[in-house]
Amino acid sequence: MHTVIPVNPVKQEAADALGEVRVTSRPGHKETAMAVTGIGGIFFRARDPKALSEWYRTHLGVGAGCNPSGTIEPDDWYWRTAAGPVVFVPFRADTDYWAADKAWMLNLRVEGLDALLTRLRDAGIAVETRADWDTPETGRFARIHDPEGNAIELWEPPAD
Repeated sequence: MHTVIPVNPVKQEAADALGEVRVTSRPGHKETAMAVTGIGGIFFRARDPKALSEWYRTHLGVGAGCNPSGTIEPDDWYWRTAAGPVVFVPFRADTDYWAADKAWMLNLRVEGLDALLTRLRDAGIAVETRADWDTPETGRFARIHDPEGNAIELWEPPAD
């Protein structure tokens, strides 16, 4: 018997990519250690890499020299992140979940979404929210775009 996690209808695109159900455990199946332990980097092209790096550092605390508050000292090369879940899902080529001319969308896990959205709006950054994006099971979402038009989804997981 498989353990099944219900699919969240708000994330139907991801559900389509993953299938109707996801298997989380299989009785009698021996767990195998995986070589991949997390995301080691996110690399993408930019018209002005230096300016875009500064925008991410200033408005989102993302990039080299950034780390979660109250953790170890920042490192000049790394962005130290807090441990937590990562969703890795290829979407259909014709998805309308983000702009068709962009191959990817960055989703950032955040704490204090309301305060972050206030800071972003105060900085003149357009913020989009939709009630149908939010569910008690998956948390809350907002969308912004960086100066080069790349979609950034801000995700605040539900409280434990």
